[in-house]
Amino acid sequence: ETVFRQSLLFQALYSNLLGEERTYVWRTSLYLAASASAEFFADIALAPMEAVKVRMQTQPGWETTLRTGVPRIMREEGLWGFYKGVVPLWGRQIPYTMMKFACFERTVEFLYRYVVPKKRDECTKPEQLVVTFAAGYIAGVFCAIVSHPADTIVSKLNADVGSTMVQAAKDLGWKGKTHASRTN
Repeated sequence: ETVFRQSLLFQALYSNLLGEERTYVWRTSLYLAASASAEFFADIALAPMEAVKVRMQTQPGWETTLRTGVPRIMREEGLWGFYKGVVPLWGRQIPYTMMKFACFERTVEFLYRYVVPKKRDECTKPEQLVVTFAAGYIAGVFCAIVSHPADTIVSKLNADVGSTMVQAAKDLGWKGKTHASRTN
């Protein structure tokens, strides 16, 4: 929800810069830029929680609560322990969010133009809900495809204390990044 609201704010900002006609012509680029901008800032807030969550999931015997996990990361790795995964997190979340917003919006347009036999404002609320659900489902499939390799790297990076993004990617190899994560 926060990313959605931030994305709307960035859409308004970029739309004001582009003007009405360019906003329509470049709407896909607008969706992509606004969602990427929103996700960039959201991930800075998300990174510490993600670091604790992944360690709890992947390191047997590690802390079991956020309350005990946060001080442990701070003690063992310092502030950097919370943010060492932010770049790969951006690599996962930004493409995911860009795909989610752009694919969803363009799928809605496609469905109303080529599948639904009437205009959007002539559809009932349940009919609009079906279109929204279908567009969300389709966007979700594309999101998963786009974000899976980076998701695997983020999990590996947070699971291996002292690891770097490059080392995690090398350890996993191409097959490890595209198949089920070995660290989850």
